[in-house]
Amino acid sequence: MKDVLEVLRDSAIASKGGKDDRSRFWAVYRRVAEEHDGEFLEQYTSDMDIVLVFSGLFSAVSTSFIVAMESRLSPDPTDTTNALLTQLVQIGMGNLAAGSTPAAPASTWSPSAIDIKIQSIGYASLSMSLLAAFGAV
Repeated sequence: MKDVLEVLRDSAIASKGGKDDRSRFWAVYRRVAEEHDGEFLEQYTSDMDIVLVFSGLFSAVSTSFIVAMESRLSPDPTDTTNALLTQLVQIGMGNLAAGSTPAAPASTWSPSAIDIKIQSIGYASLSMSLLAAFGAV
């Protein structure tokens, strides 16, 4: 019987835990740690997937709002065209001297403070979303 037990201890059929208490302890510890680490990595991977999907969707929505608000930060090109056409008509009618330089129509335009603040917040939220996605990886 002792011979059979010795053969089983040294074989691949039985788990090789070692012959003394310390080696058995580390064998059990390794098995438990691998189970725990496997569960932890599975949970972490699923959490990372959720963060990446959320940050990707949020970045897409933020970008669409930023693009929609971008036109408010520059002067309206139709206003510039209308002002230049008015100056051409005045020159044609002789009301404005051809050698004089009228003021540029867009030189007095500036974006409102609220538009600048909203655009800044949009860019900040987009940056934080991309940073979160980068941090999740």
